[in-house]
Amino acid sequence: MSLYRNSAWFLKGLTEFTKGAYLSESKNFVEKDLETSVAGRSFMITGANSGIGKATAMAIAKKAGTIHMVCRNKDKAEEARAEIVKESGNKEIYVHILDLTETKKVWEFAESFKKKYKTLNVLINNAGCMMTKREENDEGLEKSFASNSLAVYILIKSLIPLLEKSPEPRVITVSSGGMLVQKLRTGNLQSQRGRYDGTMVYAQNKRQQVVMTEQFAKAHPNIHFSVMHPGWVDTPTIANAMPDFHSSMKERLRTPEQGADTVVWLAVSEAAVKNPSGRFFQDRQMVSAHLPLAWTHSSQLEDQKFMSVMEDLAKSFQPH
Repeated sequence: MSLYRNSAWFLKGLTEFTKGAYLSESKNFVEKDLETSVAGRSFMITGANSGIGKATAMAIAKKAGTIHMVCRNKDKAEEARAEIVKESGNKEIYVHILDLTETKKVWEFAESFKKKYKTLNVLINNAGCMMTKREENDEGLEKSFASNSLAVYILIKSLIPLLEKSPEPRVITVSSGGMLVQKLRTGNLQSQRGRYDGTMVYAQNKRQQVVMTEQFAKAHPNIHFSVMHPGWVDTPTIANAMPDFHSSMKERLRTPEQGADTVVWLAVSEAAVKNPSGRFFQDRQMVSAHLPLAWTHSSQLEDQKFMSVMEDLAKSFQPH
């Protein structure tokens, strides 16, 4: 990462990604955007037992939505579900146990879900995995890539037929401002070359999510796709993987509810879908997915090559 990108990103973060920035921006929010019931609509949320995912599930449950919580840890998921049911009074909350780093199981889960449920209105790809050292899953894939990129690709790809036959379908992916310092690099998806830096691998995965969103939006105009940055949020992922950053920025970090606000807005509001599909959002606004003069743009050809590589890789793990 260049010194310019690093400095520009951190200065941008201090002015736009903090709790103070959220409180300032929220003064411009239109309250009635979220004054809606989503009874009868179903929402799949990955990583829904903590942090932004849990806050999103809670907010939508309070609006009477049916929630499908996709979580790795059964005990934590059931505990979160009980809390959501108790606070929202909504019993239409379902737990699905899935480790997104296990690629074949992601396919199996999605295919099984399609057979069991008749509708899915909104898919929210929220779960995030930040590794401190390079590890591979049992299928030989680097775990950050498997969870943050390939699992997202497979869930979207597999669930598109179900989404397309459901009213007002949307796909929202929770990215990260870290992707602003990364240009798409298709040649090293498994982080096999060079020194492994878990934070930068995570940021690259998040850039990949932005490109996926743009490309899926072009291919499937009947679904509203969006990708967003929640700001710097006090979540278990940040606390565990970036302890120094977490401790030094603790007072400035957003709450999970503040981080979830734009996710919920994208998932339930009519205002959100008036924006073009495939765009990047921050604090309920469509914003650029690139820093000025940062040279992180990839060509249409590069983006298409990336999607082709993802398609081939995903197919190689698809159950027959």
